[in-house]
Amino acid sequence: MDELTRQEWDVIVIGTGIGGGTAGRHLAEAGLSVLFVEKGPDLGDAPLPALGIDTHDPEKRLANGAWPRLLEAQLDGNWCELDGMIGAGVGGTSAYYAATLERPERHDLDSSQTLPHPTGGWPVSYDEMLPWFALAEKYFHVSGESDPLAQEKSDLLPPGLPLPPSDAALIEALNRAGMHPYRTHMAARFLPGCESCFGRRCPRRCKMDGRTAGVLPAIETGRATLIDRCTVMRIKAGHHNVQGLVCRRDGQEFTLRARTYVLAAGGLGSPSLLLRSGSEIWPQGLGNGNGMVGCNLMFHLSEIIAIWAAPGRDENGEARSVSIRDLYFMDGQRFGTVQSMGLTAGYGEILHALNGRFDQSALRRLRALRHGLRLPAMIAARILGRAKLFVGVLEDLPYAHNRVLPDPQDPDRLRFRYDISDELRARRAAFRKAMRAAFRPHRAMFMGTTPQLNFAHPCGTLRFGDNPATSVLDRDCRVHGIDNLYVSDSSFMPTSNGVNPSLTIAANALRVADAIVAGLRPRLAAGDRLGY
Repeated sequence: MDELTRQEWDVIVIGTGIGGGTAGRHLAEAGLSVLFVEKGPDLGDAPLPALGIDTHDPEKRLANGAWPRLLEAQLDGNWCELDGMIGAGVGGTSAYYAATLERPERHDLDSSQTLPHPTGGWPVSYDEMLPWFALAEKYFHVSGESDPLAQEKSDLLPPGLPLPPSDAALIEALNRAGMHPYRTHMAARFLPGCESCFGRRCPRRCKMDGRTAGVLPAIETGRATLIDRCTVMRIKAGHHNVQGLVCRRDGQEFTLRARTYVLAAGGLGSPSLLLRSGSEIWPQGLGNGNGMVGCNLMFHLSEIIAIWAAPGRDENGEARSVSIRDLYFMDGQRFGTVQSMGLTAGYGEILHALNGRFDQSALRRLRALRHGLRLPAMIAARILGRAKLFVGVLEDLPYAHNRVLPDPQDPDRLRFRYDISDELRARRAAFRKAMRAAFRPHRAMFMGTTPQLNFAHPCGTLRFGDNPATSVLDRDCRVHGIDNLYVSDSSFMPTSNGVNPSLTIAANALRVADAIVAGLRPRLAAGDRLGY
C-alpha cells in the first residue's frame, strides 16, 4: 500500500467497468502509468451466476461482485429498495452483462429536434464518433451482421454462433413480413459452449467486458496496476485541479495522487462521488457550480414479449441471435432496438405473466379467480411449446427532475428520484403496439403490464456539452472548471439512445483517453512533475 501511495501516477482510473477498463487500457498502451481503483473484489475467473443475489447482506453481496447495498429510489413519489443489478468488482456490471454491443443511430447523436423538449444534444457528431465505434468493436471482438437499414456498414467479425433452426425460420418470417432482421452484435471470442456465459461471469475469458477487454490487457503492458476492495471516499480538489483521492481499504484511510484522473464509477456512482466531494471551494459538490451534477437521470424501458414462432419446437434458446431496427424511429417517435434475449418461456413464465395482468385488472380483488389461470397457462405451454423471448429497448429521455440524490456520509448508498413522464407512458404504449405488429402473424404475449425500467442502464447524470451552463463536462468529457478530471462512463450521455449503451461507452472512453494522452504528452516530454 505504501508503494501505491508514494507513486506519482500519470492517470488514476476510478472504476473498472467498460468505461474505466477501456480508457485505462488505451492509456496504458499509449505509454502512461495507470492505476485502476476498484471498489469491489478481483474475482478472477470465478464462474459466478448472474447479479440477482438473494441477500441484503453487504459483505455477501460484495463478495459476489454486486453493489453492497440495494438501491434506494423514489419512484413516482414512493420510496422503495431495489436490486438494480449494479456490479462492484473488477469488470463492474459488464462482468455479468449480456455482451450486446450495438451502435446507436446517426440521428441519436446528430439531432435533438425529434425530442419533445430541448436537451442541448450531442456536441460530438456521429461522423466524429465513427472511428471510435470501429476501434471499440475491435477491442471487444464484436461479431455479427450489419443492420440492413444502416447507412454505414460495420466491419464486424462473422457471427460467432450457429443460427438455431427456429431463429432461421423466424428470420425468414420477419423478412416476408417486410422487416429487416440481422444477427445481433456480440462481444466475445467464441469458444465451444461460451454462449452459456452471457448474463453471468465468464470463467474462460471468452466474453469481452471491462475486465477481459480492458483491465487485463492494460496490466499485460506492464504499465498498469490494480487495487481492488478500495472505496474512494471523496475527491480532493482546489479551484482548478484535483489534488488526490481520499480512499479507504481494510479500515485504513489514505490518499492516492496522479497527474490526471478518470472517473468511471457508473451513471449512479460517479455523480454520487462528485456530490460527496463538496468543499468550501465547491460547496454544492465537485464540478457542481451550475447544479447539474446528478440531473437528467435516464434508464431504458424493457418491453419483453414472448413469440411462438415454431409450434411444438422446444429449443434451449441460448443464442442471442436476432435483432431488428425497423421500429427504432417510427412516425416521429423515438423507440429502439428489438432483439432476442437468448431465453425461452414455458408454463411458469406464462403463468407469471397472466398473474401480472390479472393483478392489474378490475378482477384483482377476486383472488380466487387467480388460481384459475393455471389451466390456460398449462394449455398454452403444452400446445404451443416454449416461446422465444424478445426485448424491446425503449429510449428514455432526459428530465432534470430525474436525478441522483446525494448521501454525504455513506459511499455504499446510491439514491435517486425518478418519475415516469406522461410522454414516456404514451410512447411506451405506441412501442408495444409496433412490436406486436412486427411479429404478426405469430402468437405473442407481453410478459409484463407495468413499465419496467432497466436499472442496470443509468446514464446522463454528468452530461457533456459545449455550454458550461447546461452541462457538467466539456466535449472531451473533462469536468468544467477542473483541468485534470475526466469522465468515461455512461454519465456523459445527453440522451440514452435506443440501444444498449455499452458500445457507445467504450467508444467514448477511447476518445477520452486520446484526449488525455494529447494533453499529457507535452508535460511528460518536458519532465513535468506533480506539484501538491
